[in-house]
Amino acid sequence: MDPLSQFLTGPRAQSAFTLRVVMDPPFSIDVQDGAALTVIVAVSGKAWITAEGSAPRSLSPGQAATVRGPAPYCVTDTPGRAPTVVIDAGQSCRTPDGEHLELTMSHGVRTWGNSPDGATVLLIGTYQTAAAAGQLVTSALPALAVFDSEETDPVLLKLLERELTHPGLGQASALDRVLDLLLLHLVRVRVDRAEDALPSWAAGTRDPIVAHALALLHEEPAAPWTVAELARRAHVSRATMAARFHTAVGQPPMSYLTTWRLALAADRLASSAATTAVIAGEVGYSNAFTFSTAFSRVYGVSPTGYRRSAHGSGLPEDRMHPN
Repeated sequence: MDPLSQFLTGPRAQSAFTLRVVMDPPFSIDVQDGAALTVIVAVSGKAWITAEGSAPRSLSPGQAATVRGPAPYCVTDTPGRAPTVVIDAGQSCRTPDGEHLELTMSHGVRTWGNSPDGATVLLIGTYQTAAAAGQLVTSALPALAVFDSEETDPVLLKLLERELTHPGLGQASALDRVLDLLLLHLVRVRVDRAEDALPSWAAGTRDPIVAHALALLHEEPAAPWTVAELARRAHVSRATMAARFHTAVGQPPMSYLTTWRLALAADRLASSAATTAVIAGEVGYSNAFTFSTAFSRVYGVSPTGYRRSAHGSGLPEDRMHPN
């Protein structure tokens, strides 16, 4: 199971926040929700997205965008417009002066905006929690990525819009699954862009030698892997394996293995009642103390604290991109 499959089957793929946004100019939405990842689809009209460290990018009908958190971003009718709405954690909305807008901008179930018949219609899907395996997924994406209409799947876009506009039994679960499929599709498209693929586990799948090594690590994370053993299984020298893996993935093989093991452990902590010692063994650590030390160093909180946060007010903000 690779990181994207783990993300789609793990606890982070549940209860994503999905909304149909309907706006008339002028508008400028300052999104400060701290979400891990947001997918935006343009249905009609035009919008501009500005993310931290990225130039403004336009979004036209049929296009989609991904925004990697937790940094804030803006959605506007024109670049540079001062915010008219601020979205805070928990998806609460207000004016920059603090006036609450949840009721005044609501237009029925899962539809929100400054006009019920606004010219610009966007579909928003947000993975709100900082996910472990999900952070591995998003490491394949830049802070802001825009996908042209020929790169998106019109069937998925229409299905997402239909689920948002026609409430029915199981709507929340259906929206989660459609959003998952759309994200999977967009990550694949991004990786297939050979000219600008970021070093990541996903980019590593383009190199057959690295892809073989990744498959081994993903299949048996608890095995006592070494670079030499990965090289032997791929029929290349140790130096070749080390160099090609680092170039494609952005970190050495054993560093990536640690990232993957801890990502799996974080998902287990969030979704099961297994003890820390059991989880440590499942992901390849000889004892709970060694595992707890490694986990705390990467996530800034003990396994017990991580589990408590996951079962309470949401997962703690991840302190690193494993890339």
